[in-house]
Amino acid sequence: MKKIYLGLLTFGLLANLIQAQNTISVEKKYTKEIARLAKDKKVKVAFGQIEEQKEQTTKDHIKLTEILAAPFKEDKRGVAFAQLLREAGLDSIWTDNVGNVIGLRKGVSDETGYVGIDAHLDIVFPEGTDVTVKKIGDTLKAPGIGDDTRALANLISMLKAMNKANIKTQKDVLIVGSVGEEGLGDLRGMKYIFNESGLDIDSWIAIDGGSMGRVSNAGLGSKRYKLLVKGKGGHSWGAFGLANPHHALGMAIDVFSKAAWEYTSGDISKTSFNVGRIGGGTSVNSIPFESWMEVDMRAISPKNLEEIEAIFKSSVEKAINEYNSSGIEDEVTYELIKIGDRPSGELSEDIPLVQRSMAATEYFGVTPSLGRGSTNINIPVSKGIPAVCIGRGGSGGGAHSLHEWYVNDEPHEESIKLALLITLAQAGLDK
Repeated sequence: MKKIYLGLLTFGLLANLIQAQNTISVEKKYTKEIARLAKDKKVKVAFGQIEEQKEQTTKDHIKLTEILAAPFKEDKRGVAFAQLLREAGLDSIWTDNVGNVIGLRKGVSDETGYVGIDAHLDIVFPEGTDVTVKKIGDTLKAPGIGDDTRALANLISMLKAMNKANIKTQKDVLIVGSVGEEGLGDLRGMKYIFNESGLDIDSWIAIDGGSMGRVSNAGLGSKRYKLLVKGKGGHSWGAFGLANPHHALGMAIDVFSKAAWEYTSGDISKTSFNVGRIGGGTSVNSIPFESWMEVDMRAISPKNLEEIEAIFKSSVEKAINEYNSSGIEDEVTYELIKIGDRPSGELSEDIPLVQRSMAATEYFGVTPSLGRGSTNINIPVSKGIPAVCIGRGGSGGGAHSLHEWYVNDEPHEESIKLALLITLAQAGLDK
């Protein structure tokens, strides 16, 4: 019995040690900083304003949801969002070369570097989708109602509250409705801001996700390709034996799947691969002249992402060469088209922005958890620029489906207050 007890004690100590190693540590100085901010008279006024305008925030939420923002077609929603920003009050508003709607709220100091906070304008649904909001009790239903339209309404509410409470920040703040977050948008809005706009970004806060608690400080990288295989095409009987793009594509899938599975099953951090879409052909009795597939590969490690990409490319080349050498008549050709490139990256939990985000989350009685996702912060994080992604709040489900729903079950609009506290902590509250 004594041996069993000692064994259990040792196991328990080990388990506690592992748990302690995985426990998120929030430094006291950031806990105190957030508490001081929350007690500031002007911040308290802003909190009250956020609660008072809850009904209007819901109206803004519905208004924006009912303006379809299909991939690469965000302009109409962008115009409406810009108007709401203008009505809320900003020093300047502009739409950049790719469609990001950017509002500037000037700080009082000469410190350089903007603090940006954004929600994305686009949703996954194509043109023609019915985005009429249906209200059933306290539940709002419509495609895109949660992801990420609610976050846009949160930004408007936060901005209004800052202005009504006459809050001044030390640094300039950018409030942004970004484009291209979803799917083949490939983070084009963030890529432009951080690579081409010339804006000096000090730090970035994205609102995208579910309820409060999760703080993403890492970006899950991905590589996406479209493989296009072409041949002459012909009749399935009369031209039998002619090179068939579908057959070549099938061989490419087989070769890649085997090599990729062996690689991802090895001793590496999590890496994935997926053939998500396949198409081509004209009829069941025709040899197709074209065949295509779309492939998604993801990895925590940038190195692993490069390696799985290399495996994909070499597998395709090997498969096509083998197929063309198999005795078929003529041959197929292929083209690899990159349709997505999201870099990986991770920030330490010790940096001020991450600490402030966790401390602010704790202030509202919620236990923070650090996470990784494929969001707008992938770009700044990959460059080492402080960035976090926080939730839009409330409850919801059915994301990316026609049955998406959202319930604002936060009586005191805590998620909007959370965004405000993090922004003020990062930009500095002027006394």
